[in-house]
Amino acid sequence: MKFSKRVLLKLKNKNKKLKPQKYKRLKRESLRGRIKGTSERPRLSVYRSNENIYAQIIDDTTSKTLISCSTLDRDIKLNSKNGRTCEASKLIGQKLATLSRQKKYF
Repeated sequence: MKFSKRVLLKLKNKNKKLKPQKYKRLKRESLRGRIKGTSERPRLSVYRSNENIYAQIIDDTTSKTLISCSTLDRDIKLNSKNGRTCEASKLIGQKLATLSRQKKYF
């Protein structure tokens, strides 16, 4: 089921029976229809929680996570004071770049 943004907002505002988890799933499905990662150009997914930052490079054609990195990794945890700072995000970006060059994805 693909919904436009306008329909999703109507469902969220008018239909009180639509639970937040279902709304998130519908929104995610509509977004994933437009963004696809291939083996030549994989997709970067970043998730920020209240405590940490997680990043993945994903190939959607084979449904595999090629590289993953987070602020829970030991070398990033030792170099940053807090898991959700700008400094930590820079360290994650640098680590993803070095790992992707080592594995020759880019």
